[in-house]
Amino acid sequence: MNANACFPPVFMESSIEDSVNSLLRMRDELVQDLNSVKPPKEELKTCYQEMLERCAKARGGGLYYPYLGTGRGSGPFVELADGSVKYDMICGIGPHFFGHSHVDITKAMLYSSLMDTVMQGNLQQNIDTLDLLEDFLTLANYKGANFEHCFLTTTGAMANENAIKMLFQKSEGADRLLAFSHCFAGRTMAMSYMTDKAIYRQGLPRSLMVDYVPFFDYENPELSLIKSVQLLEEHLLRYPGQYAGMCMELIQGEGGFYPASKDFIDAIVSVLQKYDVPLWIDEIQTFARTKEPFAFQMMELDEVVDVVTVGKVSQVCATLFTSDLKPKPGLISQTFTGSGSAIATCSYLLKNIINGSIPYGESSLNEVIHQKFVNRFQSGMSEFGYDFMGPFGVGSMIAFTVFQGDLAKTKLFLSKLFENGVIAFMAGANPYRVRFLVPSPILEDQHIDDVVGIVKKTMKEMS
Repeated sequence: MNANACFPPVFMESSIEDSVNSLLRMRDELVQDLNSVKPPKEELKTCYQEMLERCAKARGGGLYYPYLGTGRGSGPFVELADGSVKYDMICGIGPHFFGHSHVDITKAMLYSSLMDTVMQGNLQQNIDTLDLLEDFLTLANYKGANFEHCFLTTTGAMANENAIKMLFQKSEGADRLLAFSHCFAGRTMAMSYMTDKAIYRQGLPRSLMVDYVPFFDYENPELSLIKSVQLLEEHLLRYPGQYAGMCMELIQGEGGFYPASKDFIDAIVSVLQKYDVPLWIDEIQTFARTKEPFAFQMMELDEVVDVVTVGKVSQVCATLFTSDLKPKPGLISQTFTGSGSAIATCSYLLKNIINGSIPYGESSLNEVIHQKFVNRFQSGMSEFGYDFMGPFGVGSMIAFTVFQGDLAKTKLFLSKLFENGVIAFMAGANPYRVRFLVPSPILEDQHIDDVVGIVKKTMKEMS
């Protein structure tokens, strides 16, 4: 597709296009050697360690990985300042869906840099923002949902904050929310109390009243459904009229890449409808990574969802909502909607989904990539027995368990995997899982083979 479709004609003049294309050719030359894993350079190790120590001091704590990039990247590869090159299989915890230095995204970002507002926001929105709002709504409604409005913001946590404020304002007098156990919603004051992890709110005053419903247990699906529906009803009867809404991750992200079954979700939704409790779907991590653009579309919840939040992959985060949740003036605002480059990147993603360049539905690219990982892992990891389980997840959300999910061993595995050239992250708890958020549109079979090979090598080293 035309990466510059949302820009006005003045930016499409031939002289500007020639200059942009010249820069792209220079960019290609700059990253052409980033095509395989490379170890650190000996002569850079001491300097690199000094930079890491300075960074830890300046930010008040060390980095999760010893990762300070040069800014060079190509496809699934990134270069660190110690000279090493690694496979990025976590994509910055999601945003780099097209990998690094994607030509069309770089082109769109170059055009966006010519526009007069670096950060668009409450008082200054350019025409590309209008384009983005309408594309979000088109994509969200294409299977029958009824979202009439979309509010843009800079982070997933803020998209969730805006959803909460709309829900409470609509249900004036309500003072509680519902959520699934093991959910993750962000780290603001409110989100720290939505997120089901006590350590994230240690020392913080209470900001939300949240009651949890057990998430789907794939090992005991029937019992799980009965138990969760029963507890949900108990909450609703104990606090009648006091719930402003229920937040659902249909596939838990930080919780371990566990998907719920459709029967389970339908049963929960049926109870919420019985008690007239609005449904909020948190798609900060799932958006664009499942069989459908939205996980709620995959679960056929289009006609019942009231508000959905998206982020990560989209660069610009958003809260989409029905007319019933339209906020009164002053409730939500945003100094910054996002940078011009983020808006251009998001627009490129949405337009490629809308026009079918990235396949979804029965021929979903994400599912094709997922199955390739499944095939490679199943054929190559059987020698490790119960020390390697998986892969799990949905679409480009891929997870596996090493050494029965032991926390210390999983952390050590991630560290060694990083040293060997693959960047991943952790999710879940008891068992802990290794997770990938892979760049589906640019992954090639050779990349998948290489990554699985490095995982296998790391397993052998630890075994």
